[in-house]
Amino acid sequence: MRIHAEALLFDNDGTLVSSLESVNRCWSRWAREFGVTAEDFVRVGLHGRPAAEIAADLLPADVVPRAVARIEELEVDDVVGGVVLLPGSADLLASLPAERWAVVTSASRRLAEARLGEVGVRPKSMITADDITRGKPDPEPFLLGARLLGVDPERCVVFEDAPAGLAAARAAGMRTVALTTTHQRSELDADVVVGDLSEVSAQVVAGGVEIRTAG
Repeated sequence: MRIHAEALLFDNDGTLVSSLESVNRCWSRWAREFGVTAEDFVRVGLHGRPAAEIAADLLPADVVPRAVARIEELEVDDVVGGVVLLPGSADLLASLPAERWAVVTSASRRLAEARLGEVGVRPKSMITADDITRGKPDPEPFLLGARLLGVDPERCVVFEDAPAGLAAARAAGMRTVALTTTHQRSELDADVVVGDLSEVSAQVVAGGVEIRTAG
């Protein structure tokens, strides 16, 4: 399948990199410290959402700032050896002009830069939890990403692994490519579904980028 776009927006965790083992370790420790159960996480959802929103759903308001600071501390300290580049990420990003793509992540800027830096990815443009007032599945993060790149939303393609992120991209009026790196294909509502970015290639053309997928 071929898709023409003027800009590409990438989620980070589960799309460009995998930090799943680190996430599980850190959030498990955080949950023990703050008295949160596994059932609580199932109820509110963990993957693809800003830590501040997760904490706000689980804890009293006066505890949230301390809880958010603590999970960021745990995750940043766990970056070394806890993050790996997913297949196809390096090759796809290397084929793109820096001004044609951005990372749009639910992580804080400090954490996103730490994880991406660990695997040698340094995007020119990035939207993080620090830049938004409403996280995925709200469209705000992706709309800000399009604005940052100076591209109309409908001319953007989003790469995501999480249902919340895909819902945000659809709400922003963007086309979507889903990766089955963390969720089953049946859980992913997207224009195209692939295993990972090794099934995606891109070629710079007049006015943008032509994306080819195996999905």
